[in-house]
Amino acid sequence: MPLASPSVTFQEVQRPSSAWTGWGQWLALVTMTVDHVTRYLLPDHWDIGWASSSIGRIAFPLFAAMVAWHALFNTRNPLRYARRILVIGLVAQLPYLAMPRDHFQLNICFTLALGMFWGSWLYDLTRQSAAGTLRSPYITALLIALSGLAWLTIGPWVEYGHQGLLMIPFYMLAFQALTQPAETLTSRLWAASSALPLLLNAGLLNSSDMAKSFTVATCLAMLLLAAGAANRIPQVGYAMPRRVWLAWYPAHFAVIALLLLLME
Repeated sequence: MPLASPSVTFQEVQRPSSAWTGWGQWLALVTMTVDHVTRYLLPDHWDIGWASSSIGRIAFPLFAAMVAWHALFNTRNPLRYARRILVIGLVAQLPYLAMPRDHFQLNICFTLALGMFWGSWLYDLTRQSAAGTLRSPYITALLIALSGLAWLTIGPWVEYGHQGLLMIPFYMLAFQALTQPAETLTSRLWAASSALPLLLNAGLLNSSDMAKSFTVATCLAMLLLAAGAANRIPQVGYAMPRRVWLAWYPAHFAVIALLLLLME
């Protein structure tokens, strides 16, 4: 995520409504579960792989959007938030490894936590750069280069790889730009162009055309929320219990792993 646009004055983000995330939690868990059940449990001869390549491709960009949204608007301590996601990932890793796969891989919680940490750090650098409070531009440039090297190294070991790690930083870039008042042509062009890295990266996340379409469409919906639609979304009728939200990811993998064991 670039430190600053040379022609746009950085402003603190406006705080839009987060009511949509209540709906997003339900949708994310349902689409994720559909993806994993169709991928790991249902027989190949059922020919239902289309569900994983369509409905299942909504989950990750939706999870990433909610994490980026909370990092920008709803938490004062992104590092603590990232640690909570990592704890869920550590609990889920053992049942996650029980799923059929070709090589060792860290689950999606590691992708989200590392992406959030990276995006939040780059966002803080952006604010410091705009305020002229960076202590040493040369050291900052070196640290950014080292973070890029870490991205190259870690990418193959996490779910969704290099593109997955970029999702939250790109979401944060787009959300920050789209929630600022756009009073001039330059600021409107900057807001529009801030969405391009996210959409291009989303198009690279998957291989099939159907999967790409659902992933990019999900990202477009998230961008529309940041552009103002979020303030029109009502509160969800039944909020997801916090324990369900925190436990579902490792628990559903444990259930799938048990079923796979029983089916052998």
